[in-house]
Amino acid sequence: MGLLHDGEWDPDATRGQYDHDTFDAAVGPGTDHPPAAGRYHLYVSRACPWAHRVALVRRLCGLEDAVSVDVVDPVRNDRGWEFTPAKDGCTPESTHGFDTLYEVFRWADPTYTGRVTVPILYDTATDAVVQEESADIARTLATAFDGYATTDRDLYPERLRDAIDAAIDDVHASINTAVYRAGFADSQADYDDAVAELFDALERWDDRLADRRYAVGDRLTLADVFLFPTLYRFDAVYHTHFMCNRRRLVDYDHLWPYARDVYATPGVAATCDMDHVTAHYYRSHEDLHPTGIVPVGPDADWTASQNRAALSTAAPDAA
Repeated sequence: MGLLHDGEWDPDATRGQYDHDTFDAAVGPGTDHPPAAGRYHLYVSRACPWAHRVALVRRLCGLEDAVSVDVVDPVRNDRGWEFTPAKDGCTPESTHGFDTLYEVFRWADPTYTGRVTVPILYDTATDAVVQEESADIARTLATAFDGYATTDRDLYPERLRDAIDAAIDDVHASINTAVYRAGFADSQADYDDAVAELFDALERWDDRLADRRYAVGDRLTLADVFLFPTLYRFDAVYHTHFMCNRRRLVDYDHLWPYARDVYATPGVAATCDMDHVTAHYYRSHEDLHPTGIVPVGPDADWTASQNRAALSTAAPDAA
């Protein structure tokens, strides 16, 4: 995997080998990092589901002009995340001209020790990595940058925050991370436990979405932003690559139309890049897939009609 140790890149280091430094500063009025258009910069991967949720918030809130973004190469190698602008959908590193993401971390903290991850929120005025936890960044973008949004979409309304947070916690524990616990399980028992929890949760959410359009009722919120990236990747990578193959997303009566409904939301499709997704998983995880061959399928029609709009009038906002 590789990580930084006292500011030096160690390509052979593994998760947990060193204590992990964190970047978790607050962004808001009266802090060291006040909101301002053009001041903050995102580093994302189109392949990574955690970065995808941040890209979704940026796009859905209309923050493209306020918060800039760089996109790393989907394939992570022994130098970690790299910038390869010659590849489709990738960009150069625009703040300093670096070739790798670890150089950004090291610039922000020359003695940093820990993993070099996406997404990160970077303050160009102070040359600081402000936040590295995707949930924190998503909430920050959805709340602290209201004055710079070009849409009126409120993804985190105060009256629904308890319900949204509860849904996010459930989805994170039983779906978002369960696919990884299955894919990287070290034993049959760990794999079996992860798969059982995952498909129990998918069945539960399939039932829940039978009579409500979105995760907490009749409007798109951060709960949907956190669920959708895993569903988008499910059949293409998690079903096969991570052996989560009890059922496919397309086999669910309500989850599959729900995922297509979210995909049809203006701006969402622009954040989706299945070529980056499959290239990353099948070419970066050599221990799971040493050949690096990227499967050609499946052929899922994400633009097929789903007839879920009527549920917005049938179901009120609910927990």
